[in-house]
Amino acid sequence: MPQSAANTLVVLDFETTGLSPNQGDRAIEIGAVLIEDGVITQRFSELMNPGFRISRFIEDYTGISNQMLSDAPPCDEVMARFARFIANHNLVAHNAAFDQRFLDAEFAKIRHRYLGQFGCSLLVARRLYQAAPNHELGTLVRYKQLPTDGTFHRALADAEMTGHLWLAMLADLKQDFGLCSPTFELLQKLTKKSKADVPRFLSQHAVKV
Repeated sequence: MPQSAANTLVVLDFETTGLSPNQGDRAIEIGAVLIEDGVITQRFSELMNPGFRISRFIEDYTGISNQMLSDAPPCDEVMARFARFIANHNLVAHNAAFDQRFLDAEFAKIRHRYLGQFGCSLLVARRLYQAAPNHELGTLVRYKQLPTDGTFHRALADAEMTGHLWLAMLADLKQDFGLCSPTFELLQKLTKKSKADVPRFLSQHAVKV
C-alpha cells in the first residue's frame, strides 16, 4: 500500500445523542474540514435528525435543540453526502475512538465503507506535547495558541480546531525534528511509541542535511 501524506486528509467531529452507538445512540451533527497540502480548503457541516428526541443534557452540552433537529434531514441522507465529501482521504479526529465508532455505525446503516485510515490527534499530541497540562482539545488550543472563536462542542468548530492542531503538530515535527513531509503512516506509528522513545523514533526519520 502506498504511503500517504500527513498534510492531506479530512478532520472530523461528531455531536451525538450519547456515548455509544451500541446502546442506540445516533449522530446529530457532523463537522469536517478537508486539508490539502497543509491548507484547509473545504468544510462540511450538517445537523441530522436521529429519529427521536435528545435529552436536556445533550441540548445543554451542545447547544443543539430538539427544535433544530426537527427541521434537519435524517442521518442517512447526511451521511451519504459526507461519504462523498471524504472520498478516499485518510481521517483524523480528536479522541478518534469515539468518532470512529459513530462513523462506522452510521456508515453501516447506509452500507458504505470508507477506504482511508483513521488517525487520532489526541494520541499524537500526547507524544509531542508531553508538558501540556492535559490533552483535551480546549487545553491544547490554549497551550498552542491555536485559532478559535471560543465555540466548543459544536462539530464544525471542534473539527476546525482539531485541524489547526494537526497542522501545528506537523509544523513542530518539521521545526523540532526535521520532518518536512511526514507520512500519515509515520504518525500512526508514533502513537504506538512510548513517550520516552519519541525523540529517538522521530530522529531516525529526520531529513539529513
